[in-house]
Amino acid sequence: MDKKTLVIIPTYNEAENILKLIMEIFWLDLPVDVLVVDDNSPDGTGQLIKRNLARYDGRLHLIQRKGKMGLGTAYVAGFKFAIRKRYDYIFEMDADFSHDPQEIPHFIEKMGDYAVVIGSRYVGGVRVINWPLRRLILSVGASIYTRLVTGLPLKDQTTGFKCFRRGVLEALDLDGIRSGGYSFQIEMNFRAWKKGFRIGEIPIIFTDRQVGHSKMSKKIIREAVLMVWKLKIRSLLGRL
Repeated sequence: MDKKTLVIIPTYNEAENILKLIMEIFWLDLPVDVLVVDDNSPDGTGQLIKRNLARYDGRLHLIQRKGKMGLGTAYVAGFKFAIRKRYDYIFEMDADFSHDPQEIPHFIEKMGDYAVVIGSRYVGGVRVINWPLRRLILSVGASIYTRLVTGLPLKDQTTGFKCFRRGVLEALDLDGIRSGGYSFQIEMNFRAWKKGFRIGEIPIIFTDRQVGHSKMSKKIIREAVLMVWKLKIRSLLGRL
């Protein structure tokens, strides 16, 4: 039986990418819907999606927010939408083609074995294209650091390409998740793991964006460094 699936794509100034990405997802010919969560992009991303909603016969959805509120809260808004609409599988995916839509069927295939499936850049080697060495070292180091501090047994702790069963999201306190960026991905993984859900990793090739600008910042890095200790302490105190 086909599972009802939703791909959540947060956007901020992604007008150059978003429609092409949506078309490639729908070309997969799977029972997959797309939800764009747009943070009032100055480049008109939200308006572009709104003009194309009717084109996809109810398979394309839009949440427009008042301003730039961050990746974490965008995904939480999308998760709540998915729970309300009773989707079985819920994806996180970037808007910039760093995540290949052709991988979506591979995730769905693995969802029969796992509650969460993560697209890993570091299973069986490094699979990253067009990243500067400094960025790669930062990402690999963040995964090692997180694993050492929290015990979370994943090769790629910060990847943003993943799929959840709805039951995982229903079991988590979504309103209690405050982090964004790298730390949001870590927090979601850790909370699911601590709830006893089985997490699997599949290899993906990550290609750095060709159009637009990265949202990475020093603030996001600092937040991730601190978040792993907060999660560790909250877990020890039973306050997750």
